[in-house]
Amino acid sequence: MNEVTDLTTEATGETVGEAKWAALRELERRHPGLDKAAVRFEVVAEGERGILGVGYEPARVVAHLPAEAAKAAAASTTAGESDDTAQAADARGLVTRIVRALGVDADVEAREEPEAVVITCSGPDVGLLIGRHGQTIDAMQYLLNAVGWRAHGEGRKEVIVDAAGYRARRKATLEALALRIAERVRDSGEPEELEPMTAVERKVVHLRLKDVAGVGTASEGTEPNRYVVVVPE
Repeated sequence: MNEVTDLTTEATGETVGEAKWAALRELERRHPGLDKAAVRFEVVAEGERGILGVGYEPARVVAHLPAEAAKAAAASTTAGESDDTAQAADARGLVTRIVRALGVDADVEAREEPEAVVITCSGPDVGLLIGRHGQTIDAMQYLLNAVGWRAHGEGRKEVIVDAAGYRARRKATLEALALRIAERVRDSGEPEELEPMTAVERKVVHLRLKDVAGVGTASEGTEPNRYVVVVPE
């Protein structure tokens, strides 16, 4: 494939905006890490909606990525891969494939922390990755941890998938829940189990209740269904 073909792609859509989105996704597939602002679009056809399907013509655009921007994208991708551990690179790659399969416009980055690998998704459509009550993003996180457990064994880190600050909001929710459960346990004198959580989320509960008088916490069960029990003291 010659250089011009590598840096140019044509796409169609019901609208010019959809055609541009499709072309940009294809360029990102070829050149991960590209600067989206560097892409230039040429509108070949505005498209016709037609009447009852008659006379419909899709919008067509050609997207151009300058050679300098392609080189910068390649250098950025290479540098990012060299900085990642094997687990972080695997997790980032898997989330990227999931995001593309869902048709979501998002950038995916990996960050190493002492106790976790944090995968952050950013972009205009990342709300679709969160889902109702966090079901989609939690399913992604569960999948990545299950894959990480098989691929990297005991030495793996917990993987956290975040989008649009969801995990910070989740932390606040867990802390509020922990306090409510602690109050009920003090009043009833009976232990209560919380829902299964990741190790990172269990740690949030343990730390929040560490200095709360009259209750203690313990983790029980086996991964990936390990949970916190709040007990009276």
